[in-house]
Amino acid sequence: MKKYITNFILIALTVLVSSCTGYLDVNHDPDVLGDTDAPEILLPSAQVNLGNTLMGWDLGFGGSFWSQYWTQSYTASQFKSLCEYRETSFSIAYQNLTAGALTDLKRIKTLSIEPEDQGYYYVAEALSIFTWQTMTDLWGNIPYTEALSGDEGIKSPKFDDSQEIYADLLNRVNSLLAIDTSELNIASTSFDFIYGGEMDEWKKFVTSVKLKLMIRLSETAGYDNSELLSFISNNSFLTNSAKISGEYWSDKEEGKKHPMREFSTGGASYLTTNVIGCKTFIDYLNINSDPRLDELFTAPSGGHKGAFFGDFDSKKDTNLDGTKDEDEEYSEALFSAEMDLMIMSEWEVNFYIAEVYARANDMANAKMYYDTAVTASLLQHGISNPDIINSGGYAEWTNGTLEQNIERISMQKWVANANYQPIESFLERNRTKYPAVSNLDVKNDRNFAFLNFPLGKFTVSVNGRAKTNGKLPASPVYPNNVLTRNTNAPSQKIDLLEKIWWDKKIGN
Repeated sequence: MKKYITNFILIALTVLVSSCTGYLDVNHDPDVLGDTDAPEILLPSAQVNLGNTLMGWDLGFGGSFWSQYWTQSYTASQFKSLCEYRETSFSIAYQNLTAGALTDLKRIKTLSIEPEDQGYYYVAEALSIFTWQTMTDLWGNIPYTEALSGDEGIKSPKFDDSQEIYADLLNRVNSLLAIDTSELNIASTSFDFIYGGEMDEWKKFVTSVKLKLMIRLSETAGYDNSELLSFISNNSFLTNSAKISGEYWSDKEEGKKHPMREFSTGGASYLTTNVIGCKTFIDYLNINSDPRLDELFTAPSGGHKGAFFGDFDSKKDTNLDGTKDEDEEYSEALFSAEMDLMIMSEWEVNFYIAEVYARANDMANAKMYYDTAVTASLLQHGISNPDIINSGGYAEWTNGTLEQNIERISMQKWVANANYQPIESFLERNRTKYPAVSNLDVKNDRNFAFLNFPLGKFTVSVNGRAKTNGKLPASPVYPNNVLTRNTNAPSQKIDLLEKIWWDKKIGN
C-alpha cells in the first residue's frame, strides 16, 4: 500500500530533481496559500518536500560541501561556487521550504478544525516549528510573523529578528507539549510517512525539537544547563529517528527515487560527475578504520582517497606518485536504493543529551548517551559491531575536560550526519567549532600539506581562502527574489561570513 500512495505523492520529486530551472517558479507567490484538499492529502506532500529539501538540492549538496564530506571533482564545475565560497543563497531550498513545506503545513492546520483532525494539527505544527528553526538557523532574520500571509493582503512581510523567532518557537513548542496526545489520532495513518500516526512518537519528536532549540543556545547568555537537565529527566525523547523510510522509494522510476539517487543514477548525473570524497573526511575515517567509510563511499582500486577541499584547479602531483591530482582516482559518494531520508535522527538527540550531561560533569550519563548515539549511527548503516566505542576503539569515550568531551561528541556527530543530515553538521559545527579549523595553507606547499595534513580538522578551501580571508562560511546570503519582491527586505549580506545570533563561540 505504501508504494502506491508514495508513487502518487512523489510526483513532486520529479519537479524537484529533473531540472535546475524547474526548482524556482518566480511567478508563484510563496506568501499566498493556494487551494488544497483535506489534511491527510497534504501531509505526505509536506513531509516529502521537507525531507527532499534537507537532503536534496540544494541543502544536501551545500551541507555536504561546507561540512567537508565532499569536494568538487577536477573534471566538472557544477559546485565550484560552493567550494569557492561565492555568495550562495540556497534559493531553491528557501523556496521549497516556504512555498512548499510550510505552506502545506499551514494549510493542514487551517483545515484541521474538527476534533477528529487535531492529530493532523499537532503533527503539522511540530513540523512547522522544526522547519522554521532550520530556516532561521540558516538565514538568520527572515519573514516569520507575517510570512505566508498573502491571502490576508500582506505581500511584503516584515523580517523578524532571529532571536525573537527562537523565543516564539519555544512558546509554540511548549504549547504543543501541554497537549495530551493520548486524545489525538490520525485517521489515515498510511499518509503519515514518518511515524504512521503514532502520536506517542510525535510527542517524543516535539520534546526533541525543544531540546534542539535549547541546546543551540549553548554559547549565549540565555543558556541554562540545569534547565536542560531538568527537561531531560522529565521527558521522553525520540528513540526512532524521524525519517521517511527507504522502502517508500521506487528506484527503477525517475522522480520516485531518494533525491540523491536521482542525482547519482538519474539523467542529471550531478553526484557522479561532480562529487568526490574530501580528504578532511576520508582521512579521518580511513586512518581510524571506521567501518562507516565503506557505507558512505565507494573506493577506487588503490583504496579510499580524498582530495583537498576546493583544490579542483590543481595541476600538481601532490603525493609525488607520478600522477597529477586531476588524474587520481578518488572515493565517490555512495547512496543505496533504499536509503532513508532523515528529518531528525536518534543519534542527533542522544548526542545533545550526552553534551548536556558532559556540561554537568555527569560522566556516566554522558558516556551512556554518547555510546547510544554512536551505536545508532552504526546500526543505521547496518553495522552491529560497536568496536570503535569499545576499549581501545578510536571513538571510545574518555572522561576528559569539558572541552575535550564536547569535541569528542561533536566529531562523532559530524561522522554520523554524513549522507543523512549534512546541513545539520554545518550548523552544529558553527555552534561548537568542531571539527576545528587548521590554518594550513594547502596551496602554499601541497606536498607538505599532504604529508602533514591535520587529521580531524577542516582546512579552508584552496580556491576560497582569499575570498573569505581564511574563514569558513557562517550563513548563506538571502535569495535575490526574496529581497527584490519584498519592500520590507533588509540589505543583502555582504558575504557568507555573517553569523547567526547564537554563533558566539570563539573560533572560525
